[in-house]
Amino acid sequence: KLSDLGSASRKIDAQSAFASKLSDAIEGGIGNLVDADLAKESAKLQALQVKQQLGVQALSIANQAPQTVTSLFR
Repeated sequence: KLSDLGSASRKIDAQSAFASKLSDAIEGGIGNLVDADLAKESAKLQALQVKQQLGVQALSIANQAPQTVTSLFR
């Protein structure tokens, strides 16, 4: 029957539209998660870089201390 075929076609079109919208929503959600993970990892990297810089400065200060004490005895 032609009417049954038209009805089935409309159902398929509706399912296709739903699947397309669902796919778009999932892709958007994944994009947001990736962006959030990148921001989190970037913050971690910056924190580690600051720790490294502080460690280098502390080592530099520690290396200068004996020289300062030695200069007092000159």
